[in-house]
Amino acid sequence: MTTSDPFSSDPNDWNFRNAGVDIPIDPNLIAALAKEFLGSYDRSAGTEELVLSNAPSFPEGLSPEDPNRFVKSGPSFSFLEETRAFVNPSSAIQITDPFSFHPSLVPSVELSSGNFDLSYVRNDFPILQEKVNGRNLVWLDNAATTHKPQSVIDRLSYFYKHENSNIHRGAHTLAARATDAYESAREKVKQFLNSSSSEEIVLVRGATEAINLVAQTWGKKNIGKDDEILISWLEHHANIVPWQILCAEKGAKLKVIPVDETGQIILSEYQRLLTPRTKLVAFTQVSNALGTVTPVEAMTNQAHSIGAKVLVDGAQAVSHMRVDVQAIDCDFYVFSGHKVFAPTGIGVLYGKKEVLDTMPPWQGGGNMIQDVTFEKTVYQAAPFRFEAGTGNIADAVGLGAAIDYLNRIGMDRVAEYEHSLLEYGTTQLLRIPGLKLIGTAKDKAGVLSFVLDGFKTEDVGRYLAQEGIAVRSGHHCAQPILRRFGLESTVRPSLAIYNTCEDIDALINALFDLIGGRTSGPL
Repeated sequence: MTTSDPFSSDPNDWNFRNAGVDIPIDPNLIAALAKEFLGSYDRSAGTEELVLSNAPSFPEGLSPEDPNRFVKSGPSFSFLEETRAFVNPSSAIQITDPFSFHPSLVPSVELSSGNFDLSYVRNDFPILQEKVNGRNLVWLDNAATTHKPQSVIDRLSYFYKHENSNIHRGAHTLAARATDAYESAREKVKQFLNSSSSEEIVLVRGATEAINLVAQTWGKKNIGKDDEILISWLEHHANIVPWQILCAEKGAKLKVIPVDETGQIILSEYQRLLTPRTKLVAFTQVSNALGTVTPVEAMTNQAHSIGAKVLVDGAQAVSHMRVDVQAIDCDFYVFSGHKVFAPTGIGVLYGKKEVLDTMPPWQGGGNMIQDVTFEKTVYQAAPFRFEAGTGNIADAVGLGAAIDYLNRIGMDRVAEYEHSLLEYGTTQLLRIPGLKLIGTAKDKAGVLSFVLDGFKTEDVGRYLAQEGIAVRSGHHCAQPILRRFGLESTVRPSLAIYNTCEDIDALINALFDLIGGRTSGPL
């Protein structure tokens, strides 16, 4: 019997649905697990309900009646405080589907330190079962966006089924639940980046909005005529255009740190460009076009030595490696959730608290105020003063679930696996006659940009799409760095934790087919 509910009416038929395969499960084991993690499981009187006597009442591990569920130094949400009095802590909640109620309890593989079960990881991403032109989807467009594990999809569904509300000031239980879920996501981001406080985490729409926020607040306040902002040749347009706008408005100068023939920053030139007029250095941790990993700690230290602030664009880094903002010592760090297996439309600005506290608000409206009269407005402290209006609550919760998922695997394990995959992909691509890799820095993340003699990049991308292989062909919103290499576009396969050597083999075989040389070296 196949069912989405592991507790069917007949204990002898209990099965768990896993990637479309029926796996028989010992009912006694399930009952024991249910009791340990969820409380008491009671099938008496013909019911199929779990009584959550020992478990939290919603997935974030916090309950509406928990008096410590808010950031202690955050604003007072007085209406919500009054709501607590109406919650009965002793009441048990009954549900019929424990796994949809608490997505983190969906059975997952235990990943021991020496055994990485990649096949299970692939099964966590339902979209990878898609067929494209009759072929299995091979997703190598992860630098554009990553896919979402089932746990993130389930968490979003749970939010809309059980928690959906605006946050912080609603005088009812769902507002408390939604607020808990949202603020729990902020805390997870804080831990993920190793920030010293959740007050340093501003939830925004993405890395682009985060950079613009810094430019329009800290930048407008601190950048003046003839001041200098340094960026690198590696930057995404999102880390170029906001600074161009600011410099044009303020009469400041934008300077560019050059890169060498491998695509790595030339540190001696960077040092030369730093002057007493340098107020900000903004650069990427990982190039989205080349995969270059920049020396963030050394560059930050050098910038601080002359009194400049540092913004690091981590959009392409957070899914590939462990990030520690305290070790980097950057003043700002930004990333987008959809690059790290979370939903679109949610992102993060990290800022040192002492820096955020000096910055004026960017947008005005609800949620970022303490008090408003017609004469003046008193703003909330950071981070709330930068979160005007109704935030992207559900997708923030989804970001928290994505972080939970990565934490289960371990970012060190992710980095190690992807590095081996990158080395394999590099070796195999160099077997293709006429193929040239663009970006060959020694320290790289999972990007394999290339051009192919005799073929336009868009034609290569179109051919691969016909084979069910998704790559990006174009300028990747990083035109300056491609032009540094005399190009307007490249083909860009990019890797994530769910990719395999078989994915790369499919790419290689398709490229051999394209150039008509399959018999000379297929895999």
